[in-house]
Amino acid sequence: MKQNHVKGLEQQDTIKGDLDGKSFSVYIVVASYNGDIAQGLLDGALNALNECGTTSIKIIETNGAFELPLVAKKCAPLCDAVICLGAVIKGDTAHFDHVSNECARGIQQVMLETGKPVIFGVLTTYTVFQAKERSLPDSFNEGYDAANTAISMCSLMTKLS
Repeated sequence: MKQNHVKGLEQQDTIKGDLDGKSFSVYIVVASYNGDIAQGLLDGALNALNECGTTSIKIIETNGAFELPLVAKKCAPLCDAVICLGAVIKGDTAHFDHVSNECARGIQQVMLETGKPVIFGVLTTYTVFQAKERSLPDSFNEGYDAANTAISMCSLMTKLS
């Protein structure tokens, strides 16, 4: 997992989340379009959740990334966090811009409306190669990072309540 730390934030009065996910329920909503890439992201997310000790996991599949916010909104009241996974790869038309922008906006809107962590684990790449690179079973897997973010955010939200 890549981590960027701000110098000086390690002080005692800093509140941050941790990766102990034993007590959290997580739904993963995965867009199955670009199936092999989506599967790689899902595998990465499941590996991270397993490492965090999370056992309450449900997987919901939708066709494309544009539908992720609606499904996430339906799932959010039922769990502690929602992880949205998928891949939008640029083609020859403006479709990429519309889908990726609205998907991101919708996921953020769900998070703000529900007060639950709704994690944007959707690849928005220019090439299939870039998407495949980010869905491989290694330390650069974006599904893995999204799951760690979900658990860390659940922990942080618990500490802030």
